[in-house]
Amino acid sequence: MTTVADILVVGAGTTGLTLALQAHGHGARIRVVERRPEPFRPSRALILHPRTLEVLRPLGVTDALLELADTAPAVGLHLGSRVVETRLADLALPDTAFPHLSLTRQTDVERVLTRALADRGVTVERGTELITAGDDGHNARAVLRSRHGIEEVHCPFVVGCDGPASTVRECAGIGWHGRPYSEEVVLADLDLGRISGPFDPLHPSGPCGPSDAQVFAGRQGLLFLFPLGEQATWRLLATRASAGWSGQNFGQPGPAVPQAELQHLLDDAGLGARIERLAWSARVPLQCRLASRFRRGRLFLAGDAAHNYSPATGQGMNAGIQDAVNLGWKLGFTASRARAEHSDGLGAEVLLDSYDGERRPAAHRRMVLTHTAFWAEASTGRLPSWLRAVAAPRAAPAVPALLDRRRLVAEVIRVVSQLRVNYRRSPLSVEGTPRMRGAPRPGDRLPDATVSVAGSPQRLHALLARPGVHLLLQRDADPLPDAVLGPQVTALRLANSPGRGLLAVRPDGHVGFRSGTVDPAGLTGWLSLIGAAAAPSIRS
Repeated sequence: MTTVADILVVGAGTTGLTLALQAHGHGARIRVVERRPEPFRPSRALILHPRTLEVLRPLGVTDALLELADTAPAVGLHLGSRVVETRLADLALPDTAFPHLSLTRQTDVERVLTRALADRGVTVERGTELITAGDDGHNARAVLRSRHGIEEVHCPFVVGCDGPASTVRECAGIGWHGRPYSEEVVLADLDLGRISGPFDPLHPSGPCGPSDAQVFAGRQGLLFLFPLGEQATWRLLATRASAGWSGQNFGQPGPAVPQAELQHLLDDAGLGARIERLAWSARVPLQCRLASRFRRGRLFLAGDAAHNYSPATGQGMNAGIQDAVNLGWKLGFTASRARAEHSDGLGAEVLLDSYDGERRPAAHRRMVLTHTAFWAEASTGRLPSWLRAVAAPRAAPAVPALLDRRRLVAEVIRVVSQLRVNYRRSPLSVEGTPRMRGAPRPGDRLPDATVSVAGSPQRLHALLARPGVHLLLQRDADPLPDAVLGPQVTALRLANSPGRGLLAVRPDGHVGFRSGTVDPAGLTGWLSLIGAAAAPSIRS
């Protein structure tokens, strides 16, 4: 039996790795186990959203991710015989440092996160499978199996980041509500040669060519080509009616797809291209499901273990990372305080329960969004098929003018990337006395802005790009009292913000507390609520 960590993270995908980094950065001792013996698997996710890059920035990995990403992706949207070209960069999003969608492989994201964990002394234990997990009232208990044998682990918390077929969720007895889709996704890595048609995969005649993503709308569904293949030039993602097979593992690559079937998909989309080399292919069964709760005692769920969507709007990897950033700091603060107080950590029930209260409603709203988008993209019903095959090509001449409306496009990206998510109803969102006017409300995401600190203009999010709680003092605010305590708490005085108020920003970038003046009692109470307990250092 071993007790060498505060948190056992089960699963080393993007969700588990992010959670480990976030919890470690906020004081927890981490152990990460992963059933797969090798790190590589074909990427299912290919897009990072602006909000995801924002929440990853304090973990020190954003620059490395952007080096591997296409941050100015061009897309050729094929609607019948028409091709509409657009770029998903420099969007009208002035309040974020990442006004673009970023095309990048999930395997590259995992590689960056794994390296960052290793730099912090945390190694992913591959080939280690969770057999069972439970809560004995004093600790979480887990039984692991690896090449070294069977091991029993006791630790304060276990987090299941182990996918749709989550062992942690099953052991916790948490319900899994939803249904399978009657459509499936086909994935493949392939090289293409041209036969005819508007798309030349080798010799572009316009802005959209081999370095750009391509989308083809047809009666049977959508077909995407991304220049992000891991074993060939192109990654194909197509939707079609599911053929069904026994032993489905939803969301995971299944049986290979014959080349003739893939060629048929290309022909139906009007691609005018032939498959010259097929490196890999798979069918992926889909479902939409939501766990009935994200926590039971000392067992937590995050990412695909808590919610599973269609690939529409690219939510899977992004939602999991945002879950992990929300939960990681809460577990980190709880675990580090429990060690200091020699307690079991369950005195922080309000903080721990806030994870389910904040992230499960957000997941439910995302499910409505993805379900609606997937119906339009992939349903083989008469209406969506007609919309794709007939209505969309007829409307194609109006699409460029629509895309030129930058504010409209930006608003769509805000919704899709969860920049609009707020936690105003959370018990962690507290209004001090007197009420502060003209500032983000408690629970809102803190927008990026240009601020003046030490006499020079700087971007606010860059100043806050580190773990911990950040207190933002307006120009004329009273100094903070020495009695204000909290771990990893820093404060900045904003010289270009007139007033006497204060904002407290959580580690995940949401406002937790605000007041029109420095409210010592209210601020101290809020810091105690979230488990913060060390004196801040003030930068003016």
